[in-house]
Amino acid sequence: MSTKARENDLFVGVDVGGTKVAAGILDSHGKIIAHTRAPMNCHGTGEEGLASVISSIESLYAQNPAARKKVHSIGICAPGPLDPRTGVVINPPNVPCWRDFPLAEEVGKRYSATVKVDNDANAAGLAEYLWGAGRGVRNIFYGTLGTGIGSGIILDGKIFHGRTGSAAEGGHVTIDLNGPVCNCGKKGCIEILASGTAIARRARERVAKSPQLGTKLLALAGGDALSIRSEMVGKAAEADDPLAKEILAQTCEYLAVWLGNIVDLLEPEVIILGGGAAAMLRPCFGEIQKRMKNWCVNSRYQEIPIVPAFYGENAGIAGGAALCISSSFI
Repeated sequence: MSTKARENDLFVGVDVGGTKVAAGILDSHGKIIAHTRAPMNCHGTGEEGLASVISSIESLYAQNPAARKKVHSIGICAPGPLDPRTGVVINPPNVPCWRDFPLAEEVGKRYSATVKVDNDANAAGLAEYLWGAGRGVRNIFYGTLGTGIGSGIILDGKIFHGRTGSAAEGGHVTIDLNGPVCNCGKKGCIEILASGTAIARRARERVAKSPQLGTKLLALAGGDALSIRSEMVGKAAEADDPLAKEILAQTCEYLAVWLGNIVDLLEPEVIILGGGAAAMLRPCFGEIQKRMKNWCVNSRYQEIPIVPAFYGENAGIAGGAALCISSSFI
């Protein structure tokens, strides 16, 4: 289907995670008309996991009965590894119920709709290109900073999938060969160093060693270092907590190394950062770009803006719908 969808078309976007399924109905302008959220049964059979997806879609239609006849395409953001060309989910660590599961085919059997499947960062990047912070440009690097770190690459208005559909695993780019071991098995990935999980872990470790330096951070956690979360680090830094400021400065350096490499490799027109940790780090975007000077060969790196994602927590829903109306999936 062309990116120029008909004015009255509606699309269903589904975002599947390890613990939840979010689904929404969007119009051809990327406006979310309705959305819902339900638990994901990821530890049962493949059919039980599928039932969670179908239940979310049916919940949407129950809220908006007239939409059922207007929806001709369903887009699903699913955890990888997966094959975006066949819609088969291969072996995602966070959704063990699906192993070589033909998700697009199975959902398509239940609805008279075209079904497309891709990973969340690819699809979210596409949504930002069509309707969000990347609208009007053709080449985008999208990074999602949350529990983990993912990425999507939009080149000339199309998702870059690579040879088999597994490209753009930007969260597992190593920036420190002597760094800690990531969950993927590699050392020093940007995910293990700068995700929301990593920020919180470093904060807990540092407060446990030097509580006198992180008094405001510790207070936000109710006096329990083990309760520190990444968003507390941001709030404590705003309150001038020296330990929180040190942790954010270190995170900015990690991200500057990572994005400096991305600029040298791809030279996108814009870098878009989404996810919960990105929202917390938004005041630091300028500092990250400033630090890229030491990690980027491209002397025009400052001309590439680093901007927050438009869709925020609804990125997966919007991304699913974006898959429906863009020929870039092919």
